[in-house]
Amino acid sequence: MTLDEIKRQFVEQVKLRAYDDKYIDKDEEREILQIALTQGVTVDSARAALTQVCESNSYVLESKVLAQIKDLMETFASNDGKIDEKEFTDAVSVCKKATQGKKNDIQCKKMVLAIIEENSYKVKTGLFTNWHNRVRREVGLA
Repeated sequence: MTLDEIKRQFVEQVKLRAYDDKYIDKDEEREILQIALTQGVTVDSARAALTQVCESNSYVLESKVLAQIKDLMETFASNDGKIDEKEFTDAVSVCKKATQGKKNDIQCKKMVLAIIEENSYKVKTGLFTNWHNRVRREVGLA
């Protein structure tokens, strides 16, 4: 198989998975990268090509959205060492915008909560309220 054929097949795999919703989630991304690996393409080259195809076709790449949210949360946490409710709400808004409406409020909240927990960020709660526990209950994680 020539390089051009591999590239064409790779682009078709991306388009096939993003056909209905213009969104490539982590599982679809893993499948696409595995196909590329079986054809002798390196992970870095496949990831770069995937990013390029997504950008040129206005597809949302979930891993890119998660990286953007993680960077934002790192910035928020570096201010005072904690994530407060406003910072959480801001991150959810950025997530919704970055996913181009492909994910609803609850899904975006779950994504941001997962980043908080994966990175062991501390949350800043009020004297009488705990927004973090409330949001976890709201999205079905508590």
